[in-house]
Amino acid sequence: RPRFVAGVPPDYFSSQGQLWGNPVYDWDALHRTGYRWCIDRLRALLVHVDVIRLDHFRGFAAAWHVPAGATTAQSGQWVQGPGADFFSAVQKELGVLPFIAEDLGLITPDVRALREQFQIPGTRVLQFAFDGRSDNPYLPHNYVPNTVVYTGTHDNPTSRGWYEELPPYQRQNLWRYLKSPEGENGQVAWDLIRLAWSSSAALAIAPLQDLLNLGREGRMNVPGRAEGNWTWRCTKEMLSAADFHSLRDLTRSSKRLRTLRAPLTSEMAEAAS
Repeated sequence: RPRFVAGVPPDYFSSQGQLWGNPVYDWDALHRTGYRWCIDRLRALLVHVDVIRLDHFRGFAAAWHVPAGATTAQSGQWVQGPGADFFSAVQKELGVLPFIAEDLGLITPDVRALREQFQIPGTRVLQFAFDGRSDNPYLPHNYVPNTVVYTGTHDNPTSRGWYEELPPYQRQNLWRYLKSPEGENGQVAWDLIRLAWSSSAALAIAPLQDLLNLGREGRMNVPGRAEGNWTWRCTKEMLSAADFHSLRDLTRSSKRLRTLRAPLTSEMAEAAS
């Protein structure tokens, strides 16, 4: 019987915000145990992975608390999170901070300061880059090396589906940035993959749907929609050796053909630049 549930205020994904409905953390209770539950959970996860993506990173600075029973997220309010205290405790226990920050949405200066204080790599999404502003933080020439770039995430359309819905001026911005004739090869997803791989970001990621150049039928999730998500499946017939050979060639030519066996750090990011 939670008093508050989690969500986010209205943003570019949803005009009414997103009402997730899950209970919010009691950070005071977790602090009294030295964040033991969180640290044990991280330690168990690191048996299986090298790097952990912290979804909704801004919640560590402040999270949107919505009264239980509300029908939309519009009636919520920001409540301070654990901030630096949490990350200091994790660093003391684990020695490193093996994190990627999903710092999308309404990002305020305190969120940026928290991420930068602990040198946690931030997230950049190419689908957000082509509004025509040269200072757009999602344009590759504005990246710092301690960054992870995605063509799109699980919350976005596939890159082909995204392109098919783009207004003409953003299409022009895209092709102008790529220095390529519009629609020259019909493989816009691969154009974005090449752009991500050629960037200074320490890590570049593309969804499988973009590797396969799928359209709207390959979308994974629509933020704020309660039903009908996470139904897409990849079948064996979809997989082509040629696509993976192309990816390996691109990874080699962009000097990204290395095995990640340690958490992403600022030193790795500098080396990747």
